[in-house]
Amino acid sequence: MARREHVQIKTAAEIAKMRVAGLLVAKTLARLREAVVPGVTTADLDALAERTIRADGGIPSFKGYAQPPYPASICSSVNDEVVHAIPTRKRVLREGDIISIDCGAIVDGWHGDAAITVPVGEVAPEALDLIATCEGSLWAGLAAAQLGGKLTDISAAVERHIRPHGYGIVDHYGGHGIGTEMHQPPHVLNYGRPGRGIRLVEGLALAIEPMITIGAPDTTVLADDWTVVTQDGSLAAHTEHSVAITDRGPWVLTEPDGGVARLAALGVACGQPADAPSGIG
Repeated sequence: MARREHVQIKTAAEIAKMRVAGLLVAKTLARLREAVVPGVTTADLDALAERTIRADGGIPSFKGYAQPPYPASICSSVNDEVVHAIPTRKRVLREGDIISIDCGAIVDGWHGDAAITVPVGEVAPEALDLIATCEGSLWAGLAAAQLGGKLTDISAAVERHIRPHGYGIVDHYGGHGIGTEMHQPPHVLNYGRPGRGIRLVEGLALAIEPMITIGAPDTTVLADDWTVVTQDGSLAAHTEHSVAITDRGPWVLTEPDGGVARLAALGVACGQPADAPSGIG
């Protein structure tokens, strides 16, 4: 099945290289989270991200990606923008906004990819619940990334966490394989029945990324050919981590502690090797 899907399986040494890229993404997102305040522009955030990535010898994964070439180092999606919004000097963050920041970095030919949704100052309780639910669904999916399972075990775990809250789950968009390219097979949906798709094998790396909305999940792509917005104008949230399947459990490559704390809270062992680098520098 893995061969038929052209899924890239990595060695332990290659996964260790992905960890270096993942930690650089984590470091960059931590700095961006601190920089999200009323009055900052999304272009300011993009410049900070590029400086951080390049200062540590990385290359922004997103810049120049695809057609038309993506022009920035992050995606900065505000309020009803679900994903892929292009940073601009004209987009000034205001108190009460929420912003989803997607960031990728390449180090030594290997990719890391992660996303966070951050409140701007004081925001409405329903916006905070949306963010918390999206993040919780991500960790439910990561916990389900177990050796010997099936791909849709992850999808089903994400969906089970979201449905009781009543939020919309954006279709078409989802997670993906990751390695020497940012986007690789397989596509990882955020909904579905468990027990389907490819088997989760050691050395498989995935980016899991729930995208949810307060209103209907229907979306539209704007005229820039990148920005995805909710059709009804409702708020959206997007979170993401890159994870490796190991024989010890999931290893969250873009989380500073490898996922130890959040996975333990879900009763799941983390697959991070004892000698693996951790922290964000």
